[in-house]
Amino acid sequence: MNTSADDGSAGQAGYRRSAGSPRGEARRRELLDRVTDDLAVNGLVDFSLRRAARAAGTTHKVLLYHFAGADDLLRQAVLKLRERRTVNAMAAATGGPADRTLADRVHAMWPLLSGDEPHLRVLDEAIGLAMYAPERFAWLGREASRLYLPSLVSLCPAGWSDQRKLEVAEMILGTLRGFLVEWRISRDAAGIAAGFEALTRALEREEADGERPPVAAPTS
Repeated sequence: MNTSADDGSAGQAGYRRSAGSPRGEARRRELLDRVTDDLAVNGLVDFSLRRAARAAGTTHKVLLYHFAGADDLLRQAVLKLRERRTVNAMAAATGGPADRTLADRVHAMWPLLSGDEPHLRVLDEAIGLAMYAPERFAWLGREASRLYLPSLVSLCPAGWSDQRKLEVAEMILGTLRGFLVEWRISRDAAGIAAGFEALTRALEREEADGERPPVAAPTS
């Protein structure tokens, strides 16, 4: 991935920025949609402001009028892709009978997370990039958590405390991320199915248990 300074990642002080007028905001959304569509198809490799400008049918100077630079544009495009994924996954999780268990809801989300559509692979690439260069791209992982956790919390039983909902949502998020990495690198469907069995048992125990006091976080 290339988001170098000569592509507008830094030193944009000479460019006038959009003032946020209704017309300017509509244009910004239009450009962002085009860049997001390009990112969904072509991925993060070689992403740059100039590539984004070609995809949007404009110039990099026009993009710098509406966005703070390549990293800002990438951040917003990735967020739009994640929102699409989250909406689809939550629709699968919340549809169907109202008495479905939490484990059933998590299972229903999996096909919408692990598909081979290009935009889904891009989102998994983004997590890999956050691990590869955390000093610059850690936000790709942090923002994913901020987006996904509230949705997972909302799937938990209403009677649970906020702390317990957060604990279980964190467990689900971490486990599904692990399954996604395993799926992308090994295609070990049998192994993931076995892992889901263990996750199902854990979630069933959580739903069967009464309210418990929160467990203190590790101090190491």
